[in-house]
Amino acid sequence: MYFTCISRFFIIESRKGEKDVNEAEKDLIDRLKGFTVPELCDGMGLYHAMDHEIKPRVGKDMVVGPAVTVDVPSGEGGLVANAILELKEGDVLVVAGKGNCNCSYWGDHRSICAGMMKAAAVVIDGAFRDLEGCEAAGFPIFAKGLTCGTALKSGEGAINTVVSCGGVTVHPGDLIAADRNGVCVIPVREAQKVMERALAKRKRQEEVIREMKRTGVVVTKLGKIQ
Repeated sequence: MYFTCISRFFIIESRKGEKDVNEAEKDLIDRLKGFTVPELCDGMGLYHAMDHEIKPRVGKDMVVGPAVTVDVPSGEGGLVANAILELKEGDVLVVAGKGNCNCSYWGDHRSICAGMMKAAAVVIDGAFRDLEGCEAAGFPIFAKGLTCGTALKSGEGAINTVVSCGGVTVHPGDLIAADRNGVCVIPVREAQKVMERALAKRKRQEEVIREMKRTGVVVTKLGKIQ
C-alpha cells in the first residue's frame, strides 16, 4: 500500500499550486484558533460536541479546519484511502465509522499520506492503529479508540456527504474545532456569532475574577451572556 500512495505522488504535486483556502476563510480559522473548544461550545448556546470518547490520540495542538467527510459502513475502511486524495491544505478529514473500535479505520501509512496532502487532522468515530508509527508521522489524530486489527476494504461508502460522527451531524465544509478537551462542529455561517459570544463570556469571567480578588467575595455564577 505504501507504493500505491507513492505512485499517486504526482497527484499531490499537481495540487501544490492551488489556493486551497481563501483569505476570508483563513482569517476566520485563525481567529477561531484563539479560543478553546469549551469556549466555542459556550459561544454556540446549543453546542455540537462529538462523543466525549473522541479525544486527541496523536498531537496536542488546537486544530480548526473545514470538514471533508467520509461515510463508511461499520468495520469498512477502504474508502478512507480514497478520501485522503480529496484533501486540501488545512482540511480535517471526518471519518464516520459508526463508533466501531473493534477494527481500525486509520494507521501510520494513512497519516503519512494525509500529512503529504497538508491536511490539518483526522477525526474518527472509531479506532486507529499503529500508534508508534502515527506518533512518528506526527499527523494529528482525534479518535474514539486504539486497536490492532484493520478494517475491511471493499470500498463501500461515500465521500463528502452529510454524516453523523460522534453523535453530531457534519456537513462537508463545516468547521471542525478540536483540542485536548474534545471536538466540536461549527457551521461557517454561525462562526462569527459563536466567537462574539465566546469572547463576551471570556471578558465577563475576567471581570468577575478581578472583582473577586479585589473584594474577596466569591462569585460562582457569571450570569447569562447574550
